[in-house]
Amino acid sequence: MATYNYVAKDALGKVITGTTEAENEQILVRRLREKGYWVQKVSAARAAAPAAGKRGRKGGFSFGRVSGRDLAVFCRQFATMIDAGVSLVRCLAVLEEQSTSSKLRGIIREIQVAVESGETLSRSLARWPNVFGNLFIGLVRAGEVGGVLDDALNRLATFLEENERLRRKIKSAMTYPVLVLIFALGVVIGLVTFVLPQFVQVFEDLGIKKTLPAATQILIQISNFVTTKWYYLIIGTLLTLIAVTQYVHTRFGRRQYHWIKLKVPIFGKLNHKIAIARFSRTLSTLLASGVPILQALETVSGSVDNDVISDAILSARSAIREGEQIGDPLQRSGLFPPMVIQMIAIGEETGSLDSMLSKIADFYEAEVDATLGSLTAALEPILIVFLGGIVGFIVISMFLPLIQAVQQLQGGMEQSGGD
Repeated sequence: MATYNYVAKDALGKVITGTTEAENEQILVRRLREKGYWVQKVSAARAAAPAAGKRGRKGGFSFGRVSGRDLAVFCRQFATMIDAGVSLVRCLAVLEEQSTSSKLRGIIREIQVAVESGETLSRSLARWPNVFGNLFIGLVRAGEVGGVLDDALNRLATFLEENERLRRKIKSAMTYPVLVLIFALGVVIGLVTFVLPQFVQVFEDLGIKKTLPAATQILIQISNFVTTKWYYLIIGTLLTLIAVTQYVHTRFGRRQYHWIKLKVPIFGKLNHKIAIARFSRTLSTLLASGVPILQALETVSGSVDNDVISDAILSARSAIREGEQIGDPLQRSGLFPPMVIQMIAIGEETGSLDSMLSKIADFYEAEVDATLGSLTAALEPILIVFLGGIVGFIVISMFLPLIQAVQQLQGGMEQSGGD
């Protein structure tokens, strides 16, 4: 978890400052408000310099990235060695040699040094929040407290493997449409930039440039803009991307973006199913590892990657603290399907909430697979028709004036022959 400094006022107006750990700023603000504080400022605390002899530091080895597959292998091997009775420090030494990721090797080395100096494994992992997320650290902490670190690491490895499998399927399903769109864009740019100017020259030689059809004139205007004012297009695109990116990074903009992701046609339902599957799988993994429900919900809210659903989860957490069951506030949010609510309620009644959530996750992951398959099958003909329509419009717009010119020439020749 990250460390934050905060400034707040209590009910009497007294200014309170402090430093605490939280999954993110949103969760910290909500936690302070639940205590009756009026939050004025929250900022990330700078990591303290490591003690002499320690090399561990937050954010070290920033080059490269650690993939989900590397983390899953790390967890699986770690759990196997812990279960075999190998000491924690020796496990880390072996994992450093075993890892194929240079960045992960460096991080494991730093963690080993921190553990040797007396730091807990979960706190050592928290130095790299961009590599080990809230779920990772929370499960390791629960395993340490309960003395079942190997079980926690095995569950974490299974979760990461399932998450990576889902990510690969989504990426694979989107590869074909993206390639088709890139090809279509390349064809259109080639026709408009190189082919159409040659036809314009022919139109000028024939003396028909002023009598061209409307479609051809529009196409010529687009060609002139692309060939002579292309820098405006690049600058406009870059400025638009920067503006959208900055807006999405604001709290209000990020929430709007996440709301649109859930409501956009076709892809909205897919994003919703992915979020429900991730919520169910994460909460099931945490509960099965012995993490208390309130702490588990706080961790899940930071891992669903959607602020709208995250707010609903945090509202459910607040309601549970007041004595409600988890299903009621989730139902009021309107974001969770009735089947999910009913299965969660049954899980609470029977004391098997973790296994029920696992079944929900299995169902929605299967739904995501089916949706991706049907979406890919539907997108292929749509993209082909779209590409054919654009290329057909360009070709017809280029050849239509030539056809008209040939018809006029034939008509003139017939008229001269008749005279």
